[in-house]
Amino acid sequence: MTYPLAPKLSYRLAWLSGLVNLSIVALRFLERSAGPVVELLIRLTLAQGFFVSGVLKAAQWDNALYLAAHEYPVSWLNPVSAAWLGVLIELLGSVLLAAGLATRFAALALAALALVIQFSYQTLDTHLFWAALLLWFVVHGAGTLSLDRLLARGLARTAVPFAGVVLRLFADATHWLAPLYSLLLRWWLALAVLAAIADVAIATSNGGAMDLAALLPVTSAAVFASPLTLVGAALLALGCATRLAALLLMLAVSTVHMLGPGVEADPYWFMVLALMVLWGPGLVSLDALVERALRRRFPRLAGQPAFALDSVPRVVIVGAGFGGLTCAAALTSARVAVTVIDRHNYHLFQPLLYQVATSGLSPGDIATPVRGLFREHFNVRVLFGEVNGVDSVRQEVLMDGRRIAYDYLVLATGAAHSYFGRDDWAPHAPGLKRVEDATEVRRRLLTAFEQAEVTDDPAEQASLLTFLIVGGGPTGVELAGAIAELAKFGMEKDFRRFDPAAARVILVQSGPRLLPTFAEDLSLRTRQALERLGVEVLLDSRVESIDDRGVIVNGRPIAARTVLWAAGVVASPAAKWLGAEADPAGRVKVGPDLSVHGLPNVFAIGDTALANAWNGTPVPGLAPAAKQGGHHVARVIRARVEGRPAPAAFQYQHLGSLATIGRKAAVADFGFVKLHGGPAWWLWGAVHLGFLVGLRNRISVMLDWFWAYLTYRSGTRLITGGAGSQKPGQRCAVTALQRQGAA
Repeated sequence: MTYPLAPKLSYRLAWLSGLVNLSIVALRFLERSAGPVVELLIRLTLAQGFFVSGVLKAAQWDNALYLAAHEYPVSWLNPVSAAWLGVLIELLGSVLLAAGLATRFAALALAALALVIQFSYQTLDTHLFWAALLLWFVVHGAGTLSLDRLLARGLARTAVPFAGVVLRLFADATHWLAPLYSLLLRWWLALAVLAAIADVAIATSNGGAMDLAALLPVTSAAVFASPLTLVGAALLALGCATRLAALLLMLAVSTVHMLGPGVEADPYWFMVLALMVLWGPGLVSLDALVERALRRRFPRLAGQPAFALDSVPRVVIVGAGFGGLTCAAALTSARVAVTVIDRHNYHLFQPLLYQVATSGLSPGDIATPVRGLFREHFNVRVLFGEVNGVDSVRQEVLMDGRRIAYDYLVLATGAAHSYFGRDDWAPHAPGLKRVEDATEVRRRLLTAFEQAEVTDDPAEQASLLTFLIVGGGPTGVELAGAIAELAKFGMEKDFRRFDPAAARVILVQSGPRLLPTFAEDLSLRTRQALERLGVEVLLDSRVESIDDRGVIVNGRPIAARTVLWAAGVVASPAAKWLGAEADPAGRVKVGPDLSVHGLPNVFAIGDTALANAWNGTPVPGLAPAAKQGGHHVARVIRARVEGRPAPAAFQYQHLGSLATIGRKAAVADFGFVKLHGGPAWWLWGAVHLGFLVGLRNRISVMLDWFWAYLTYRSGTRLITGGAGSQKPGQRCAVTALQRQGAA
């Protein structure tokens, strides 16, 4: 079923709508990212000037009194009082301004001082700009990066007298004064450029003439005044293409300052114009009129729904992994109602789970709340729940006893561990697919070292310090390398009864080489790098048994208390929900458009799907593949909804394979280019930072990696989980540890 986009005019103006939306998003990003930083820098610059002046006067008090009495006397204030008041305002006001505390009051006092200096002592463009910039903070407040903003929410609910009233008064002042201030500021700047070009004076009421330098920054404007800047000034005065005009004037000021003899006020021109670029012209402007017209034409710009959600197709996406989130994000601008369902309320970056398991990162570093990702998109709803079936006849998803209707269904449910029919091994050999898996693996790893410290049995200690990983794919290789580095470098001085570097790390691979999807030479280099770290690599080896005592590999028992599984996965039960054809791994067979055979409005992507769209071979279970699948399905759905021809068949574009082994050791296979060692390791880090969701996570992970690179130390070596989750053999050692501690 297709749903036309209403009037045909919408098709013709779709590009304009997209352009407008993109512009608004870019401007909002500029305001939110650069705006607070610019305001902070301006506050600090102004505060520094006043603070230095106050300190110099306080240090040379006799000279300050002399200046107040003879050089710049104030007729309505005696010299001693004027000196004391001036120094107090400069010192206290500058400190408050820099901290962003009581900013409006501090800025008002400093602005008044600047104007007194301008009209009573010395006429300078710099003093005018001080006043103009300080009045910005009087009207708008300190901005995001300030103590005022930090304390505002608490003060609104505190028992401090009149706190709420004052905050509301400030908000009202900003609402009513900001448009007037922006208008006057634009006119002031434009008139300065005009006066500089015309080189005129303004007549007074008594028939004389007053130099404009006392009211306008004419002196500094004359340095860069030209017909081109006059055009920019005219646009600024009208509030037409204000940001562009302000940017033009910024370039003019910067060019003149760099190429010729600049003036002292040039940086302040730059600051004022930067505020115009970031925050726009205000409500009293032609730009505001155009924006209001656009908001009426494009309701989304006004924060209003562009269409009724009950009148558009319903798209249900099950799974908030790479594929599901990519598909949902691509549909945020489409005339559809999107519902994202996941058993967790967060998106998990699975490629870095092994670092959580080996104490390199915290779980919060690689997880992002799903609901927050779609906060700005009214047509996306996020549901937290477990999907346990699909009624393809009634077109409903079964979730926790509820039925969620759909017109289009996207299954991005991922995969789980596969023990190849030996599910009894699962309690003894956890895998890595969930945050809970990672924290359990971390608990077992760290507990093994702690128990090795208290045992008196050499055989038990050797068993505790033996870590065996089953599976030589990327996950197994990365786990083995991380555990070896943790033992050798991460805790070398932490224990007294044994050397952690003596820990034994064993990697078991059933095939003839590690990383079988990589080039053979990279597989060899991977093995060599692991062996340099002390990892024992067992190739062509099969695990026959796993229990509390250890593992039997090729008929040989290996005593290992910690066994980790990285050997295989099985798809979610999506195929069973649909009654669809699947391969032995449970992946749903899909067509060229990634739809399920016989169900054209149901799609499967990522680990859920078996798509032969990579030179006739199955698409690998990688994050880029899932994201490409999500993009393609979104295009297919949009084409059907909008009545357009369907896009070409899905073709997976392999961007390369990466695997890290340890510090400055990794391999990268791009087909035509193969890397190993340090370059591959840096590339691996950059790619994984780029794929992480959320700026906060990227910064946190980058800092953790930087710290670990410098020190070989991690800050997340925490043992969590109760004794009930421990293996039986471990409980005995924990009991012994408790007894020893009690003694």
